[in-house]
Amino acid sequence: MADVVDVAVEKKSSTAADESMEEEEESPVEEVRMTVATTDDPSMPVWTFRMWTLGLASVCLLSFFNQFFSYRTEPLVITQITVQVAALPLGHFLARMLPTRRFRVPLLGECSLNPGPFNMKEHVLISIFANAGSAFGNGSAYAVGIVNIIRAFYKRSISFHVAWLLIITTQVLGYGWAGVMRKFVVEPAHMWWPSTLVQVSLFRALHEKDAKGCRSISRAKFFVIALISSFSWYLIPGYFFPMITSISWLCWCFPHSVTAQQIASGMSGLGIGAVTFDWSTVASFLGSPLVTPFFAIANVFIGFSLCVYLSIPLGYWGLNMANSKTFPLYSRKLFADNGQRYDIKSIVNSNFELDLEAYERIGRINLSWFFVMTYGFGFAAIASTLTHVLLFYGKEIRDRFRASYAEKPDIHTKLMKKYEAIPGWWFHSLLAMTFVISAILCTVFKNQVQLPLWGLIFACAMAFFFTLPVSIITATTNQTPGINIITEYMWGLIQPGKPIANVCFKTYGLMSMVQAVTFLSDFKLGHYMKIPPKSMFLVQLVGTVIAATINLAVAFLMLGSIENICDSNLLLANSPWKCPNYEIFYDASVIWGLVGPRRIFGPQGHYDSLNWFFLVGALGPVIVWGFHKRFPEKTWIPLINLPVILGAGSMMPASTINYMSWVAVGTVFNFFVYRYRKRWWKRYNYVLSAALDGGVAFMAVLLYFSLNMENRSINWWGSRDDSVNCPLATCPTAKGVVVEGCPVF
Repeated sequence: MADVVDVAVEKKSSTAADESMEEEEESPVEEVRMTVATTDDPSMPVWTFRMWTLGLASVCLLSFFNQFFSYRTEPLVITQITVQVAALPLGHFLARMLPTRRFRVPLLGECSLNPGPFNMKEHVLISIFANAGSAFGNGSAYAVGIVNIIRAFYKRSISFHVAWLLIITTQVLGYGWAGVMRKFVVEPAHMWWPSTLVQVSLFRALHEKDAKGCRSISRAKFFVIALISSFSWYLIPGYFFPMITSISWLCWCFPHSVTAQQIASGMSGLGIGAVTFDWSTVASFLGSPLVTPFFAIANVFIGFSLCVYLSIPLGYWGLNMANSKTFPLYSRKLFADNGQRYDIKSIVNSNFELDLEAYERIGRINLSWFFVMTYGFGFAAIASTLTHVLLFYGKEIRDRFRASYAEKPDIHTKLMKKYEAIPGWWFHSLLAMTFVISAILCTVFKNQVQLPLWGLIFACAMAFFFTLPVSIITATTNQTPGINIITEYMWGLIQPGKPIANVCFKTYGLMSMVQAVTFLSDFKLGHYMKIPPKSMFLVQLVGTVIAATINLAVAFLMLGSIENICDSNLLLANSPWKCPNYEIFYDASVIWGLVGPRRIFGPQGHYDSLNWFFLVGALGPVIVWGFHKRFPEKTWIPLINLPVILGAGSMMPASTINYMSWVAVGTVFNFFVYRYRKRWWKRYNYVLSAALDGGVAFMAVLLYFSLNMENRSINWWGSRDDSVNCPLATCPTAKGVVVEGCPVF
């Protein structure tokens, strides 16, 4: 009897120990525990004919469509969600139709075109392929913007092979040092990358069957219903009733008041009282609010409110700083002192540099106050990123350098140990080769890129320096601070008067970091889905090169075939080719490169006081950290994230309606639903996010090719431009300023 008791006690102790071990191995992040499976099947084939076929097709299609749509007045980005939805039935179709006979291939051994049912890991790699065709910013390779501003705005030329080298190197360079960062931002459990959970949730919804006896609607069925609903609804704001994109009822109450419309407009003003019923407006610039944790949403709202409801009204109406009332409250244009558009082409000489005599004759460049505050908050955000990461994560980074992989891994890291790691020389060789090609570009073709070799080295150093802190913020808050402002500023101080050198320096500095962060994000998705690391690396690299090449080919095709593309002065009012994203890129090349920061943000310009934002941003996290150390029991203090708060104030090209609707929807789902209906949130939240994005993308493509290309439109009160936007919101409020379409005060 005693033996039986001892055995029972031993079994009980063993069970308790196993449970304790499982608890220790589980992710410390609740959202991850509720979303990511803790099992793996290493026998699933991933390097399949189906994966390569659908992956290559998806990256070609997405890179083509996203580059094509990037020129539209209302740009459309088709995300990898669309491919995730479309690839599933195609994968199952290939699994049924392809022959199963096995054959031998040199170097690969015995293979089959159809190794079994279409599986989740193949699906993940296809989506990562597609992600290369849905690149940063406007959905295409960032460096394509350089080609566009040279040809469409400055009316100069750049050769195809130089442009191709520029795009490929800027897209791939950051992958080299991303391999070094994996130890710090992929393997740690608390670096959870919220955006990847949408993908995980959707993959599981599409592939896993619900347990028997479950009375709730399955995630797959819920996804289909939500997708069809989103697809159907977008027909209304996308074609029949565009007015509901941004409804500003105060504009109707005060149809002749410039100030009222500047306050009420969601597109060109403060957006007070504005509402939207269009998901593309909600998710267009900040991504899906259903993905972002509530503490980050709260931080974004604080920063947005400080900028829009305090700084902008005080500087514009209260103090009229830098004579801001002479210009519209919200505008992406550049202005002369008299309130008219600045004639940029008249200050560029034959050497593609600043004509200083012409600039002094015409006068200084002016910005709208919204534009000014966007730069001010951007200055503060980049400075706060450094001090925030140093204070809140510095010890952890130091410890990880010392301990390397010695710390106890969670269940996902343990499962990934079964797969062969990527050799370090892969990353080192890629980095060396890409840098050498970039160096050749900056020396042999210096007349086209204007960037010297030492400038390339400086840009790479800045990108490497910022990659780790920006990755940490992205991995924990789903918000990615950009370093484009600091790169533009630095090179503008060093070498003013050369616009292309400035945008090349910015692109190498910014995109090397952004591509590294994207690479790491995809690796985290692979980490959660248990994808062999070598497969991840090769798919990302091949997809990036193919996507960048197609982006450039489409750009040359569009620029050569559409007359006056991107020129809002020469195009018709209803032209779909006004390129707002590239217009911002062009304005930045003028501000930071052609004219230079000294003549705009220095003593020679109107906005030298903005440099104080750097100091405010650097000191802000110190204050938060001090309160955290003084009151360690207050667990909400570390949730105050100054880089996210200040980054939210750096809004353009987004409008206030984008931010307000994003915060409202995010609060509903990630605070109220998460808190009071957690079971529903766990089961459907990320699936709903994917369905909403996918439905809008599918309908937008359908509308374009079936109606927009044929110029078939309807003309009624709900579809006219003046019913969508408050027409007086873009007028200046200063007396005596004459602007076309605005009342004379």
